[in-house]
Amino acid sequence: MNNYIDDTNLNNLATLKDIERLCIEAIKYHFASVYVSPYYIKLAKELLKNSTVEVGTVVGFPLGFQTKEAKVYEAIDAVGKGADEIDMVINLQALKNKDYEYVKEEIEEIRDAIDGKVLKVIIESNLLTQKEIVKMTEICNETFVNFIKTGTGFNGDVKLEDVKLIKKHKNDILEIKASGGIRSMKQVEQLVEAGALRIGTSKGGDIMENKKCNCDENCECGCQDGKECTCDENCDCGCQDGKECTCKEEK
Repeated sequence: MNNYIDDTNLNNLATLKDIERLCIEAIKYHFASVYVSPYYIKLAKELLKNSTVEVGTVVGFPLGFQTKEAKVYEAIDAVGKGADEIDMVINLQALKNKDYEYVKEEIEEIRDAIDGKVLKVIIESNLLTQKEIVKMTEICNETFVNFIKTGTGFNGDVKLEDVKLIKKHKNDILEIKASGGIRSMKQVEQLVEAGALRIGTSKGGDIMENKKCNCDENCECGCQDGKECTCDENCDCGCQDGKECTCKEEK
């Protein structure tokens, strides 16, 4: 499953060392790509120059309400810095207004500006109705982009039913990238079975190592509420070492 994974660090506080770790991890597990902010494209490209791992970045991230012209500039700039793949957020305001021509034109303008690089269109399926998901799938079919992507991860976890719905309505060219709250190999396998060809996650290494957080209901890291575990290597609870969570004792 390693070649399905786009290992991602779009944390706005990510440091040079964080990106170095991301790239080392991607090389180790032969991931499809890493996704970094535009600021780190050149660094990632240099770190991965002797590997098969691609470098991806984002455009119009995470809200998507920038103008077409701004997004096109972002995309051209990213490719100029070495990005192999672009994940663009659609203009959700235009979609909600049923201004489908604007949505389509924006995608086409970015597609035409990136010199044949891979384009993935983020639709934020958790914010859409089923009809809107189908409509966006149809638009992605019509614009001949490489991927339709479920979300940024800022608006909840990816839903299997959304991936299945997209698969039902996509053409043979369009592929699916699932993203949002993917933390386990079981989730990856379920999403791939449902139709996803790429998996966007910030937990690529942990997934490959099948690490499990042992935090309990008294832990404040959030994982027990379906949120991401925020414990790191500096946490004393022990979950990062596969030990029992001691957050309860610390409280």
